[in-house]
Amino acid sequence: MMRLMGDRRIALGILIAIAIVAMGMISPYFLEAGNLLSLMQYSSVVGLLAIGQSLVILGGGGGIDLSVGSMLSLSSITFGLLAVDAGWSPWLAALGAIVAGALLGLFNGVLINVFNMPPLIVTLGTLYLYGSLALVLANGLDINGFDRDGFSILGQSTIFGIPTQVIFVLIPSYAAVAWVMSRTRFGREVYETGSNAIAARISGVNVKWTRIKLYAISGVFSAMGAVVTASWLLNAKSTAGVGQELQAITIAVLGGIVITGGVGRVSGTLLALVLVAVLNSGMALAGVGSTYQIGLLGVVLIVSVLVRHKSAIPSSVP
Repeated sequence: MMRLMGDRRIALGILIAIAIVAMGMISPYFLEAGNLLSLMQYSSVVGLLAIGQSLVILGGGGGIDLSVGSMLSLSSITFGLLAVDAGWSPWLAALGAIVAGALLGLFNGVLINVFNMPPLIVTLGTLYLYGSLALVLANGLDINGFDRDGFSILGQSTIFGIPTQVIFVLIPSYAAVAWVMSRTRFGREVYETGSNAIAARISGVNVKWTRIKLYAISGVFSAMGAVVTASWLLNAKSTAGVGQELQAITIAVLGGIVITGGVGRVSGTLLALVLVAVLNSGMALAGVGSTYQIGLLGVVLIVSVLVRHKSAIPSSVP
């Protein structure tokens, strides 16, 4: 029983249930279909960023990616330029944007793991660099004109009331990553690298290459977020990802991804995403200001980490 209660996912499930009941009581509009639809549409984008963030942190070595929001913005503009200026089909442009995202993440990974630069400094630098490039390439304007070939279906349609992007992008992404991390050699290597890089290297794991791939994967998920956003809003924004990097980190850590690496599951990240979405939506409907929403989220995060820290202390310690 204690082992079950010590599982972060069990605690998150209980918190989600409590939050849904509480928010439903605070605001009569919370459980309306329109609100739940909007909640899931927005959450799918930050949820994709949180996957990449979780993987980078799991790889250890102080891994963190502050540039996920800027990669989303630059990938969004790349998509817009390909779909409008180059005249590509939006679906082909989406693939081009995903390749661009992978290259942006790869650049981060190479700087960090080949040139041995601190992850925090590198991704802080590329946060500014990629964000500035997005603004320059778009001349500070949104790019429109790619509402063709059924592209809006991805971000604006629903199946049985559930947004298409959730069914065909978000859930499959989490399921695929969960399978890779638990069933494949690459997943085992990521956990080994994050837990003890020296031991992993001795056992034959290419630690640097493993971490480089994690940053590239983070770029891919950022670009996927850009494609979903473009399909949802039918424009490519140079500021589409501004501020979302901190939300992605918060969701990853709240979901049980230990910041030192090697411990955590993306299923916990998914549950944390649901919890944060419920809290933010419910408080917004109740008229709670964004300042208080951010403060509450900070309290929830600190308490969750504190509880984990306390549970890790041996009982013999005074």
